[in-house]
Amino acid sequence: MSKQRKTYSVDFKAKVAIAAIKGQQTVNEIASTYGVHPNQVMTWKKQALAVLPDTFSIRRERDAHFDEELKSQLYQQIGQLKVELDWLKKKLDSPLEFKRLLVEPNHQRISLRRQCELLGLHRSGLYYEPQAESAWNLELMRLLDEQYTRTPFYGVRRMTAWLPAQGWQVNEKRVRRLLRKMGLLAIYQRPHLSQSAQGAQVYPYLLRGVEIERINQV
Repeated sequence: MSKQRKTYSVDFKAKVAIAAIKGQQTVNEIASTYGVHPNQVMTWKKQALAVLPDTFSIRRERDAHFDEELKSQLYQQIGQLKVELDWLKKKLDSPLEFKRLLVEPNHQRISLRRQCELLGLHRSGLYYEPQAESAWNLELMRLLDEQYTRTPFYGVRRMTAWLPAQGWQVNEKRVRRLLRKMGLLAIYQRPHLSQSAQGAQVYPYLLRGVEIERINQV
């Protein structure tokens, strides 16, 4: 009756081969420890040494492939950021109403949400439609405009004091808002208007001596 050949697992072979490669024990000691023939230990050692270079080569190829993939992703992100930066440079330092007009819903590379973030514009404000002034405010604005034409030196307080005489009880806050909306600003003499600016050129008065001579002749 023939003796059945003993088989070993891959993990077992690797363990024996590593022990042989380390060289901390002799081949006979390793064979005795793991219960195998010394020739088998040498065979597994040679097989392990033969496949090690290929193992490192595969790892280098895998690392190189990973580096290329990472580099490609970084270049893609840099390209996207450059597009966003170029787009943003054209939109900065604009009033809120103008920012809403700058949004491009059909932009191919920058989403609508990202455009709002770059502009500092809340997305809900993109769809906000301001309400028109009421008929009461429009009539009040008409009165303020007429009075401003007659007395352009009237400011917010004097306009607020003038309105009750016309039958309009309005607080100062509303008057200020409506005047600002119409772009009306009181005209009055500001202080220090006759002072020359620093570094301004001073021109000589050419008629200084001429007038005195003419008076003497008369």
